[in-house]
Amino acid sequence: MQEKMVQIGKDTLLLVRSKSSFLLAGNAGSRFPLCIETHDEEYCQTLEPSHIVAVSAPEGGSVQAAWMLIELVRTYRLPLVVMPRSHPVSRRLRYVVSAGDEILLSCTIERGTHPEQHLLCSSEEMGGIRLLGTASGILVSGIPDGVDLGVVPVPSLR
Repeated sequence: MQEKMVQIGKDTLLLVRSKSSFLLAGNAGSRFPLCIETHDEEYCQTLEPSHIVAVSAPEGGSVQAAWMLIELVRTYRLPLVVMPRSHPVSRRLRYVVSAGDEILLSCTIERGTHPEQHLLCSSEEMGGIRLLGTASGILVSGIPDGVDLGVVPVPSLR
């Protein structure tokens, strides 16, 4: 397992990729309250500029779609919705979002059902990776063989 500090800025994102899945992450960029909606309640947590907003695509998909989800949270302050366990939509969620100072990828949780933002559903290939937000980027640890890290530009909407 490896550890790597990845420098990112406002115009770049971290891309973690395995054979069949990926994770896209960026810093929150500013301080704001993030509301989390569950079946029973709403609560808010404060995101700091160095915190992470991450989108996991356990079965792959579009990096641009993942970027749009990041922007809906960090730019437009879209609340996160947490589904009850065994909700039918969990099987169809292609992308899942998490935000906080530290995020741990896990392949043992049900997609979209975990209200604690330090856990994010991933593929088995990427389970155990830990992301820690810093002022200059993201510290990534627990990187297994076969998983690549890179810095990509923020996609264009054009």
